[in-house]
Amino acid sequence: MTTSATVDTTVLTERMRALVGEIREVVGRGLPPELTAYLVGERLAPHLGAGQLLTLAQQEADPERYRQHVLHAEADGSFSLVALVWLPGQCTPIHDHVSWCVAGVHRGQESERRYRLVSDGRTGRLVATEDVLGPQGSVAAFAPPGDIHQVRNAGSTLAVSLHVYGADVGRLGTSIRRVYRLPADEG
Repeated sequence: MTTSATVDTTVLTERMRALVGEIREVVGRGLPPELTAYLVGERLAPHLGAGQLLTLAQQEADPERYRQHVLHAEADGSFSLVALVWLPGQCTPIHDHVSWCVAGVHRGQESERRYRLVSDGRTGRLVATEDVLGPQGSVAAFAPPGDIHQVRNAGSTLAVSLHVYGADVGRLGTSIRRVYRLPADEG
């Protein structure tokens, strides 16, 4: 599964440039991934839902699948800031990530189902562990391993979320490390 992606770091709002600076300061500390994600989430939260954070173009959807707008990729590859835009019903595959991640809902709401991988050494399956509804302003922070989930727009309106990854998504094209096609118990 791929998402349509755009990369245009030249058109950042003043507020977005300030947010990038706040994230740069946290990431530059070189702290462990879990703590970095937590602190980045603290910096992201006050910006969610604010006007003048994203341009209209950075909130454009794709009628076929959720759309990824890469807003910023740090020159040294240490982090990226991405806007994901979701029409009602659009979702990710069940997946995990290449790095720590922070996700904040800027507009609308997202639904997330979290999973854990269970294996007997020969075969594996996914077990749903938690369903989380993320309204506007909510923030989730996590780091591999144990970050298997599926995200969807289960609402009836457009949803926009901001994601910060500890990797260069502009170069990689995605934050997804692995897509899981195992049987999934739906908890």
